[in-house]
Amino acid sequence: MSLDIPDQVRRTVIADGNEAWLDELPAVVDSLAQEWSLTIGSSFAGGHVALVVEATVADGTPAVLKIGIPGRDLKPEAAALRLANGEGCAKLLGEDVGRQALLLERLGAPMSDVVADPASRHNLLCDVAVRLWRPIGPDVDLPTGATLAAQYADRLPELWELAGRPCTPATVADALECMKRRRLAHDDRSAVLVHGDIHELNALQASDGSYKLIDPLGLRAEPACDLGTIVRCTPDLGDDLRERTERLAARTGVDATAIWEWGSIHRVFSGVYACSIGFQPFGNLLLAEADRLTANH
Repeated sequence: MSLDIPDQVRRTVIADGNEAWLDELPAVVDSLAQEWSLTIGSSFAGGHVALVVEATVADGTPAVLKIGIPGRDLKPEAAALRLANGEGCAKLLGEDVGRQALLLERLGAPMSDVVADPASRHNLLCDVAVRLWRPIGPDVDLPTGATLAAQYADRLPELWELAGRPCTPATVADALECMKRRRLAHDDRSAVLVHGDIHELNALQASDGSYKLIDPLGLRAEPACDLGTIVRCTPDLGDDLRERTERLAARTGVDATAIWEWGSIHRVFSGVYACSIGFQPFGNLLLAEADRLTANH
């Protein structure tokens, strides 16, 4: 079959030395289409770690077929989607984790294209996060917020050097302190299912006008982990991030200090990572804000 593979996906796969996967991909898509009775449509642009294409199930249901690139483990995402069961996240219609393939409910436009006011978007992101959150115990095989904080702490100093020290040492030190505090604050008894990367482009409009999230990392963590990504997003907005944090805390009942610390973690790690891969101006915007906040601390 003829398959349109977006340039970003192609570049990522080739850079990782997995060009053979690109040659095998049309046959994999064709096989999945036969097994799941799909008609395959156009590819979606924008991502770089998965091929995402329009699909239609034999009964006419619009769907999305997602296939992760080599090295991209979709098991946590599949587990999160199963647990959410269509509440707060796109519904999982089928999975073949051996081939890193997910069949998902097809959603509409991203929130950023529909809702003009940033504060309204932040409130809506809060609401969709609350719909997703549900208690899950340590028997569920998902990484924890403590694991994420520890991984970030291990990677940040090296990544900072690799990126050419794009923010001040004080900003890095502050982020590392926040990572330590959130790692120690993790409690299995109160952990919930969290998305891990909530922002306006990951929230798409459902058929009933509400919003659902896509691309969950799938974590067992404190709710503040998700709200911290809402504090991180839209770094060029110019609003008072302390006030934004307090507003999110009031709307959800989640501790403002925990939200702030997760916001600092996501801002600095995402900013340094973005700088390391040349994803600009996002990286510089995040780190300029992080440096300003650290200097005024």
